[in-house]
Amino acid sequence: MARSRPAGASAPPGASPVLVARAGGVATLTVNRPEKRNALDRRTIAELEHAITACDLAADVRVVVLRGAGKDFCAGLDLEELLASAELEPEENERRAMELGEVFLALRRLPKVTVAAVHGRALAGGCGLATACDLVVAHAGAQFGYPEIHRGFVPAMVMTMLRRAAGEKVAFDLAATGRLLPAEEAQRLGLVSRVLAADRFEEDLATLLAQLAAFSPSALALIKHQLYELDDLGFEAGIRLGARVNAVARNTPDFRKAIEAFLGK
Repeated sequence: MARSRPAGASAPPGASPVLVARAGGVATLTVNRPEKRNALDRRTIAELEHAITACDLAADVRVVVLRGAGKDFCAGLDLEELLASAELEPEENERRAMELGEVFLALRRLPKVTVAAVHGRALAGGCGLATACDLVVAHAGAQFGYPEIHRGFVPAMVMTMLRRAAGEKVAFDLAATGRLLPAEEAQRLGLVSRVLAADRFEEDLATLLAQLAAFSPSALALIKHQLYELDDLGFEAGIRLGARVNAVARNTPDFRKAIEAFLGK
């Protein structure tokens, strides 16, 4: 399949709202609504979930990258759809909210590494989409924030991920004020894994993705599984979970092959 376009490039009109490219063990999912700052309407959300499921089933995919076409990563939910939803019953709005919630859950459940490559702005549900990934790699000029309060709204579902990533005091600050964070501050607060220099963003991102794709997929899957299972466990239970994961890892072909290679056997 064709390579996804680099950050800042425009998408052809009439194209799918989610572009998928696969190469070298990496699947790139690009939200493709640059004229709407990649706002998430229901069609885009459905296609994102479908693409994540397809990546789960694809044996050649080891890493999944989320990107945005045009100038921004993602501006959050489509405001026209959001305004129209004010006329719906609460039960229907909860069902529609969970459509995006299922995307967050799919990213967390996927036994493959997920990376958000963020340029421009990642706002509201778009910031949540990034936070749902295992790694957030930010362009030096990127911005992050939850400005829902300025629209009389609440960053409700993303609060779960925001609180885990940044702690309750920072989470409350960001949700209650809606202030935007430059990439470097977002990294200090735990929302970003790495900030890459603007002039080397694509090159350094490609290097990181190739490195991840070359690692043992079983080891990465176990790391991801254990890391998120620890959310609900106390200290002793976490140590015991670690012992179980350690035992499983010792029996994988990847482990045996790597250790034998290291020992020269």
